[in-house]
Amino acid sequence: MRIYLYIKKQEGTKVPSFFSMISKKEIFKLANERIHEIGNGNYLVDINITSKNSIIVEMDNLHGGVSINDCVSVSRNIEHNLDREVEDFDLKVTSPGLDKPFKVEQQYLKNIGKKVSLIALDNATIDGELIEFKNNRVKIRELNIIKNQKTRKKETIEKIHVFSLEEIKEVKLIISF
Repeated sequence: MRIYLYIKKQEGTKVPSFFSMISKKEIFKLANERIHEIGNGNYLVDINITSKNSIIVEMDNLHGGVSINDCVSVSRNIEHNLDREVEDFDLKVTSPGLDKPFKVEQQYLKNIGKKVSLIALDNATIDGELIEFKNNRVKIRELNIIKNQKTRKKETIEKIHVFSLEEIKEVKLIISF
């Protein structure tokens, strides 16, 4: 993508100056290159680049949280391979927030067995345990405690919900302390 900026010369003529934005594909390649070198279960979640060349790289780890050292390593690999003489940029490498929706398959796999909140496209909300992610389908076990009208005892009703990713608006981890 090219952005044309016309700089007015003193004589009153316009001369085009060409600026190209940093490409998401290039950042993806540089970040993944280092993530694969580290080889400890890290993966990319998202990359955002604003029109002002503010780059935000989100990464996570299949086995827990992302270490600061891993973020620094990925950041350095990107910084050392981009030329600040050509383009000025701001770079932030971080882990996704716990309150952010899942974006990639690895996040579903990492959180199997944990409580999640799913919002379907029809705005139905289901809170339950993520029990499976396979073939772009999410399986959630919802447990509801109801009072049996006949026996007056509490019963747990289990319901399994299966959604394809196309049917889901968002899935977030339920944080409990």
